[in-house]
Amino acid sequence: MSAAGRLYAAGGVLLAVMPLAMVLANRSSPLICGLAALAFLAGRWAEDAAALRRHLLGPLRTPLAGAALAFLAWALISLAWSPFPAASLRVLGEFLPTLLAAYLLACLAPGRIPAFAPRLGAIAVGLAGLLIAIDLASDLALERALGRRIAAFVHNRPALTLDLVAGPLALVLWKGSARGLAAAVLGFAALGVLRSISGAAQLGLLAGAAMAALARMLPLRVGLGLAGLGLGLAVALAPVEGDLLARAMPEAAHERLVQSSSRARVAIARSFGAAVAADPWRGAGFGTSARFAETPVAETVPPEMRVLLGVGHPHNSFLQIWAELGLPGALFAALTLMLMLARIARLTQPDRATALGLVACAAAIAFVEHNGWAAWWTAGLGAAITWMRAASPADANERSERDGPA
Repeated sequence: MSAAGRLYAAGGVLLAVMPLAMVLANRSSPLICGLAALAFLAGRWAEDAAALRRHLLGPLRTPLAGAALAFLAWALISLAWSPFPAASLRVLGEFLPTLLAAYLLACLAPGRIPAFAPRLGAIAVGLAGLLIAIDLASDLALERALGRRIAAFVHNRPALTLDLVAGPLALVLWKGSARGLAAAVLGFAALGVLRSISGAAQLGLLAGAAMAALARMLPLRVGLGLAGLGLGLAVALAPVEGDLLARAMPEAAHERLVQSSSRARVAIARSFGAAVAADPWRGAGFGTSARFAETPVAETVPPEMRVLLGVGHPHNSFLQIWAELGLPGALFAALTLMLMLARIARLTQPDRATALGLVACAAAIAFVEHNGWAAWWTAGLGAAITWMRAASPADANERSERDGPA
């Protein structure tokens, strides 16, 4: 085996085992994503160093990349008025390297992932789903054996990672005539997600499966229209989410969702929405959510709404963008999402349905969960997009190298 082949094999193994590694160490995906990206980068360099620049820079010339780069530029500009520049830089230092690794992986791995890697990925997903289910059923025996924190939520991040990678990986296996393994990937991923206590993961599974099914059945424009409407509303309504839910959700719904802390989430969304209303134009600055209660805009929020600004983040990535980056950040994010859908529209079935399912899954999770700049989330998305692009035929991969990751 050539040096490039060995590097691709190492990168393929790392990409494949990410879901299982997340069960064993639920902060491991950024490191795995970075190492896999370096392996594929070194492999491409060893294979054809002259072409590497084209593979990396070509995708940046597209409208989609332009919108994404404008969003990142605005995030960097917002550091100028961040009241906590050191905290903002710490968040940026976690987010940007993982984002770069995810970009490298999505650009360089498709077309070079070894044939054994998808099957290894199926084994990893199967073991991950089983371990989550067994560990939770055994009162976290695995966590006790590893000497780690005994809390059921330790499996939330692995479950969310399963949500992201299962569909694209199953598509790769399905198109590789391993249909039994493709079904097993979906089944074991669903087992881990449904057995976990993560309401966000379960919502993502439901949204992703529903969108993928609708995209298969409905005409192209209708399926894309539904996805675009959902994403547009997620961005546009984020600042008023808390008020809308406070009026619309009956008490019975809160009782059924007591494990998901729905009342607290609504109150948090109302507090951050009030902060956005007080200063909608530029936001408090990138990475300020962790100390949002101490920002100048927080002082303008009524005292009874101010307490929940100290929870760490809004539990809604779209609302986090509004709170930290204001209207320009929201507009750049919306533009990026719409251009992403335009890119997905060029795919053929079943790739398009799977891609839209991934979008719906990620958007549903982002609407109710986690810090949007978290490295583990960025790494999981990078792995999912990499598998998604790997499922395309060789000619589509070559086109993608010019046009950029979907």
